[in-house]
Amino acid sequence: MPDHAATESTTGSVLTWVPPPYAEPGRFSEHEVTVGTGPVAVPGTVSVPRGQIPGPGVVLLGGGGPFDRDETCGPNKPLKDLAWGLASRGTTVLRFDKATYAHREVATASDLTMTQEYMPYAVDAVGLLRRHRSVDPERVFVLGHSMGGKIAPAVATAAPTVAGLVIMAGDTQPMHHAAVRVISYLATVVPDQVPPTTVATFQRQAALVDSAQLTPSTPAADLPFGLPAPYWLELRDYDPVAIAAGLGKPMLILQGGRDYQVTVADDLARWRAGLANRPEADIRVYDADNHLFFPGAGPSTPAEYAYPQHVDPTVIADIADWLSHCKA
Repeated sequence: MPDHAATESTTGSVLTWVPPPYAEPGRFSEHEVTVGTGPVAVPGTVSVPRGQIPGPGVVLLGGGGPFDRDETCGPNKPLKDLAWGLASRGTTVLRFDKATYAHREVATASDLTMTQEYMPYAVDAVGLLRRHRSVDPERVFVLGHSMGGKIAPAVATAAPTVAGLVIMAGDTQPMHHAAVRVISYLATVVPDQVPPTTVATFQRQAALVDSAQLTPSTPAADLPFGLPAPYWLELRDYDPVAIAAGLGKPMLILQGGRDYQVTVADDLARWRAGLANRPEADIRVYDADNHLFFPGAGPSTPAEYAYPQHVDPTVIADIADWLSHCKA
């Protein structure tokens, strides 16, 4: 589901991102690329390790919503943390602005779907990395966070050369059901921000998504997050776990234990059940981490995103190690 985005610190002043301790800028360089084709192509950045033989490459896919290439959330940039952390450890990383961020006409299109939002850009990015001088073309991976993790198995189907997947907080519960669960949770932990009428609105919208009354012409204003009907019609039939189970590719599936948007009980349980007989699936839980894989304590709330943090260094190290040793 669309990720929460805080824009300012609790003091009201805009904060800037600073590199995490595990990023070593002297160990990599960056250059700009264009991802996709035509008038709705988007800009991206490739982080390239210095002075090594061709190694693994990874395409980063951000979560739901109009995110930039860094998945900027207030003063935080979790995808930039990942890119700089992994590039410091020998992996070439490509990240790009989502089309819904770069092009208003894409974000407001009445026929927008998850596939249109992600797929052509993800597939093109895979091809770009396969041709990059620093990358072994047989070792290009896709790393998706949240909705980026949900669609990652479909990307690997559309781009069969993908060597494997890293799925971080990939949601599997139907998104309209998750929206009701999340807003109900927020109504209990921040009741001053979520009145009961908001919960009732989400419940009514989710019921419409489930119903036979949902058609391509259903007004977006009647649906969760204002996303158009074609988006929900596609999602109703989309099962990321079933697609992943049919891939036969290595997968690293990561989950934060404190995540209230994508949860161990509601989402990870489906990955575990659907991939129970798949030895290529490595599933790990980081008990202290929230949805952005920031470590913390106590119940997670949107307020956590309003002050500067970084992706858990253990998560960075585990992904880097998995990528360096993974055999497709």
